Amino acid sequence: MSSQSIRNVVLVGHNGNGKTTLAEAMLYRAGVLSRMGRVDDGTAHCDHDPEEKARHQSLGVAVASFDWRDHRVNIIDTPGYTDFVSEAVNGMHAADLAVFVVDAVSGVQAQDQVMWRHAERLGLPRMVFVNGLDRERSSFERTMGDLQSHFGSHVEAVELPLGVEASFHGIADLVGDGALDYSSGQSAAAPVPDDVASAASDGHIQLVEEVVEGDDELLEQYLEGEEPTQEQLEQLIRDAVVHRNVFPVLCGSAAKPIGVDHLLDFICRVGPAPGDTGPVAAVRGGESVTLEIDDAGPPVVLVFKTRIDDFLGQISFMKVLSGTIRANETLVNSRTGDKERLHNLMSFTGADHHGVDHLDAGDIVAVTKLGDVRTGDALSNDATLTVPITPPPVPVYGVAVHATAPAQEDKLASALRRFATEDPSLVIRQDPTTRQTVLSGAGEAHIRVVRSRLERMGIDFEVENMRVAYLETLARPADVEAKHKKQSGGHGQFAVAMVRFEPLPRGGGYEFDTEVTGGAIPRNLIPAVGSGIEDAMANGGRHGFPMVDLRAVCYDGKHHSVDSSEMAFKIAGSLALKQAVEQVGSAVLEPISEIQVEVPDAYQGDVLGDLNSRRGQVFGTEPGSTAGTSVIRAHVPTSEILSYVIDLRSMTGGTGTFSAEHHDYQPLPHALLAKLVVADD
Repeated sequence: MSSQSIRNVVLVGHNGNGKTTLAEAMLYRAGVLSRMGRVDDGTAHCDHDPEEKARHQSLGVAVASFDWRDHRVNIIDTPGYTDFVSEAVNGMHAADLAVFVVDAVSGVQAQDQVMWRHAERLGLPRMVFVNGLDRERSSFERTMGDLQSHFGSHVEAVELPLGVEASFHGIADLVGDGALDYSSGQSAAAPVPDDVASAASDGHIQLVEEVVEGDDELLEQYLEGEEPTQEQLEQLIRDAVVHRNVFPVLCGSAAKPIGVDHLLDFICRVGPAPGDTGPVAAVRGGESVTLEIDDAGPPVVLVFKTRIDDFLGQISFMKVLSGTIRANETLVNSRTGDKERLHNLMSFTGADHHGVDHLDAGDIVAVTKLGDVRTGDALSNDATLTVPITPPPVPVYGVAVHATAPAQEDKLASALRRFATEDPSLVIRQDPTTRQTVLSGAGEAHIRVVRSRLERMGIDFEVENMRVAYLETLARPADVEAKHKKQSGGHGQFAVAMVRFEPLPRGGGYEFDTEVTGGAIPRNLIPAVGSGIEDAMANGGRHGFPMVDLRAVCYDGKHHSVDSSEMAFKIAGSLALKQAVEQVGSAVLEPISEIQVEVPDAYQGDVLGDLNSRRGQVFGTEPGSTAGTSVIRAHVPTSEILSYVIDLRSMTGGTGTFSAEHHDYQPLPHALLAKLVVADD
């Protein structure tokens, strides 16, 4: 199928707005389903994961492909909960159009705003479907005002509802000159009712005046009193959508389903096809290049979702960026350099699938039985070709996890690896300082879902709070003489090491040197002193935290021709550090994170005050990624932001986001050290 007949549409919006129900309604109207499933019953096709069915909400990307009229439509359903925004963004990378599903009762909500910012950053064309107009307290007029207040005046209605709340039964088309009545359960063409006619006429005029400015010739004709034809108006709207000059708003009820077939018609008539917004940015051999959506071009696919199925194994969902992809074709993964044979090409609708022989440029395909292929990988004939996509967010919330019995350790590790393969925003790491296995993600709900999946798999594990990786260093220089002597008959142990210690600047690490002369310590035994000191550093200082940033110089010592050994001098080195800590004390160092917080301007003052209360040092503010937002940069003790994501969302109504990375270590204030010692006790 020609790329001009393909529509790749990602459904985004706040949790509970009806995205999955809309996808279900589209499948029903397209004749793919004989009856609609329900999210609340766990029967919706796009919610196929057991955890999704149990929670009655989407947790990952799902693809539903079907034919509508003479078009191929690939719907990408995404989660609406904040913790799974990375999944939704990955879905955006495969789409050419984002349809924002907005609730007609609640209006614009936090995740609608967050995802709008992502769409703006990616340059993705947008439409809005105001959903749930059959519900009590719903209002199209109020929701339109909310949309324009948040997203600007270029949000334009192309439909009006017929009836309100329980009497909602159809839509008036502002592009054409008629209406659709769904009173019978199916759409039927009808004239615009008298009670809506005036508003529909005003809405049509406003829509025409908004889009006709994009064509000088038609604008001149319009100013002379000549109305554009419906075909001309649709082309004007399409151009405006592609260039993100207009964001059309449609309306309906996905649950009924009312307005869904007209939404599909509108998407196919005026929605962008693959390539309409321009070529795809790529990198070849370090140089920026572009890829044209062309069946005759070289084959290139981008993996935008990885799923592991109990029966099919790993499934890689890909968008064909260039060329025609055929079954059993071999392409190269530019990340690994490995050749990957595309054994099975499949088209998916939720969990259902069927095989296909080939797919053309712009289409979406799923492939199984690949090797080391991950989300974000590009496969092509060129081992140097990559396609940049939004990297997974840096984890902002974590817990420590461990198996309750040795027999469960391999099962736990295997399950966590599987989850991380499916979800790149989930990170599993071994903290060398705290010796904990840390499970990190986008928030508390994200981790809660992982825990639930582990329990469902029958794995016995426990979760505890993630410990802060404090360190210690010497408070000031020290000079010690350490002696290790052990004689119990026969071969004994003897070593004396005289060592000077001095603290190094932050990040200085560990340095060991020698000034021993005259054979006081045999040359081959001196390194053992340094090794013993290093072991003692790892074992911890006065407060039990690993020691860092110090220099040790062994300048003298004593040995015994029979009883001295590497082990004896290693023990002497360890004793030397312990004596130095006892002599001069140690300073506890706390990790400092550099954080970047993006919030609507209205919350900037609250966020700044909160960061100050967390001992944060703000070093910069700047405009955010979209109008009306600000980015705050600060250095904050890591211990103060372990649950910051929860507090930030509460403070900003769910609209604030942040990222954090380790910056450096700084001395822990003495008052807090006392609290830390008490807590450890």
